[in-house]
Formats: sequence, structure tokens, C-alpha cells
Amino acid sequence: MLFTEPTFLFLFLPVLLAMYFVSADRARNWLLLAASVIFYAKGGGTFTFLIAGSIGFNYLAALAIDRHRGTSTGRWLLRGTVAANLVVLAIFKYANFIADNANALFAPFGVPALSLPPVLLPIGISFFTFHAISYVVDVHRRDASAQKRPVEAALYLLLFPQLIAGPIIRYREIASQLTRRLVTSSDFAYGIRRFVIGFAKKMLIANTVAGPADQIFAMPVAELTAGHAWLAVICYTLQIYFDFSGYSDMAIGLGRMFGFRFPENFNYPYVASSVQDFWRRWHMSLSAWFRDYVYVPLGGNRAGTSRLYVNLVTVFFLCGLWHGASWTFVIWGLFHGAFLVIERLGLARGVQSMSSPLRHAYLLIVVMIGWVFFRAETLPGALGVLTAMSGLARPQPTIYDVTWYLTPELVVALIAGVIAATPIAPAIAQRLRAHGEGDGVHLAWAPSAAVVAGLFALLAASVMLSAARTYNPFIYFRF
Repeated sequence: MLFTEPTFLFLFLPVLLAMYFVSADRARNWLLLAASVIFYAKGGGTFTFLIAGSIGFNYLAALAIDRHRGTSTGRWLLRGTVAANLVVLAIFKYANFIADNANALFAPFGVPALSLPPVLLPIGISFFTFHAISYVVDVHRRDASAQKRPVEAALYLLLFPQLIAGPIIRYREIASQLTRRLVTSSDFAYGIRRFVIGFAKKMLIANTVAGPADQIFAMPVAELTAGHAWLAVICYTLQIYFDFSGYSDMAIGLGRMFGFRFPENFNYPYVASSVQDFWRRWHMSLSAWFRDYVYVPLGGNRAGTSRLYVNLVTVFFLCGLWHGASWTFVIWGLFHGAFLVIERLGLARGVQSMSSPLRHAYLLIVVMIGWVFFRAETLPGALGVLTAMSGLARPQPTIYDVTWYLTPELVVALIAGVIAATPIAPAIAQRLRAHGEGDGVHLAWAPSAAVVAGLFALLAASVMLSAARTYNPFIYFRF
């Protein structure tokens, strides 16, 4: 079920909110759990039983690990639980990828090809797996105690706002909220505002720029001009940010409506001045997960410089593979890992010596080149786009000139996207608020009224586009 579809907006969410606030406190977690099961089953179908079985397994495993913490039995229980979660993920997400690459590798030696039917991917399996692993690891590390009540343990793993595409939430971050939480009027209002902003990001910007990005990336590589390639990459750069940050905003807003405080997932990543800074701002919950559960256990930066570089590349290799069973994702991850190493080798000092616009241009070019591998369906397709971007291609004539894509709607979305990808708007709003308060009580309401009017306008425009049922699911649903 998409947050942006009418069924969710006008049936599921309002009915759930009404039932939630008239229910007794002890029944609210059961209500949210039932709603989360319905939410997942709408898109997950029979995979709901797989997720339910996994929840039961991790619940019992965490209890066993908690009882045997600090012992060899506890360590083996942890290893077995983590391995079981990873095996499930590997079967559903990487079985076909492994089989295809094994067939290509051994075909020259006459080895019979593996025949494996297409394996369907359970929706949200990557995020679910990372939540489960962080839960049992935190219990083993004494960062949290195993949840004794099944409903609270299940709700942590299945809570619908963050179930499909994050943010990735540590159990210790919301353990106390699972047992007791209070929803104030200001919390609820904040949740609505955050949801509306995320809804508008998705419907008004991400979906608008998605059209040209999809169409140009689907063009024959031989027809791509430099203009086509750059327009497609710029559109996709805005699309993936507003698509995913919009989902995160909606998830955070929905959580707040029910009394949960989820961690932030984005902090204006496109204003970063280095790749290191970018990864402190982009998908922050995933970066923190890899840092705490992969990078640090590998030794982090404590095992010498050479090992540090190996650890960085390893982490980003796994990060790329986590995003998808394709060599394009692996190359995207290695590309970012390589730049992190190169920056630590001295490039960062050179970049910091440049003027602010040049530092910013450096970061955007690196990130956009990486997005080409992330978006392209095949490696030859990615290389073709990069060749066109460089101006080295000799394109064949095409009836779809670049100006054909530059509709007024796209131009407005591009301008809005560039502005909204920076902290300009919040800074202006804060200044207006301070100005209104400084001018006296009689003007203090003006900035708030303007914000409310703006939110209503964004909501109305977004709902109209949602009603048009333009198909464009969230990018991170596929992961």
C-alpha cells in the first residue's frame, strides 16, 4: 500500500487514527500491529506469512541470546540468528544473481547451467532484515534487553510507517516508546506537517522529474546527445532524493501522529562539499547501520591505515549489493568507496582549499556520475550515458530533441527541486517567524498562517495528482 494512494489517504489512515485515539492504551499496540499486517499484506500477499515466521524466529532468538549473554552459547546463538536472516535475504534477493553469474563463469568449462526460476522479492525484505539483525545484535551487546511481550517485539519489526523503506530504526531508539507514549496536539500537528511535506516532495517534484528520466534512460544509447544525458541525470538526481526523502518525511510524520519519534534520514545531502560529508547526510540511518554493524566490527579506523581503506571499500561494496542484485549497484558502491579512500589520501585537503562553489560542483559531479550506475539497467547502458555526458558520443538523429522534454511543468519542478534541496526555505521561514514575533503580538500569527496556507496548497495539489493515479512507486520499495 502506497502512502500516496487514495485508499491509504482517505480510508486506511483516517480510520486507523480514529480507532487509535478512541482505544484504551493497552489495546493500541494490538491495533497498530493488526493495521501493519493489513498494510503489508496488501502488497506482500503470501509473503506476509514469511515475515510473520521471521518475526517469531527473531523474537525467540532474542530471548535466548538475552539469557546467554556473555557466554559462548550466546555468541553462537547470535551468529546463527544473523546467518539465518542473511540466508533468507540471499535466497529471495540474490539467488538469481548468483545463478546467472555462476552460469556465465563456468559455461566456458562445459559445466551444465543452473536452471533457476525467477525468485520473487518480498517487499521491504532488505529493511526488515536489517531491523531484525540490529535487534538481536543490540541485545547481545547489552545495548537493549530482549522484548518479553510478543506484541511489542512484532510491532517494532512490522510497524507500518517504516516497514517498507525505512528509516532503519534501532530497537533501543524506540523501546520505551513501544510500551508507553503520549501524543500531544503539537506532536500530531508536526506529524501532519511532515507528512504533507513528504507527500508534496513525492507527487509534485519526484514524479514530475521521473518521466523525462525514465524516458531518456530508455532511449537507445546510440541516440543520446550530451543534452539528453545531462537532463536525464539531473532529473534522476532530483527524483531519487525527493522520492526517498519524501517517503522518509511521510514515515516520520506518521510515526509522530502515533507517538513515535523516528530518527532523521536526510540532512540536505546535495549541499555537501565532499563525499564524506555526503554520506553523513544521505540515508543517515543506513550509513549508521553499516558503521555500527559492519565497519566497526571489521576494525574501523583502529587497525591501521591500510585496513581502514579495505574496511571502507568493503562496507560500500556491501552497501551497493544491499541496494540490488546487479553489478551496476556493486559498481556504484565501489565508486563511492573509492572516492572516500581517495579523499582520505589527500584529495579532501585539495577540495577544501577550493572555493565553496567549486567544492559543491565537485561533489555534485561525483554523485551524479554515481547515480548513472545506480539508475542504468545494464553496465553498457551506464557507460553509454557517461560517454554522452562527456560529449564524446556521436549520436544518431532522433525525433525526440531535448527541448521536447522541457515542458513548463518540468522546468517548474526542476527549479523547485533545486531550491527545496537546500536549506533556503527553512531559513526564510525562520527569519519570517522571528520578524513577525519582533514586530509585536499582532503580527506573530502571520508566518504561521502563511505556513498553514502553503501546506493546504501543497496537500490539494498533491491529492489531485494522486487522484489522477499516475503510476510511479517509491524507488526504494524495490530494495
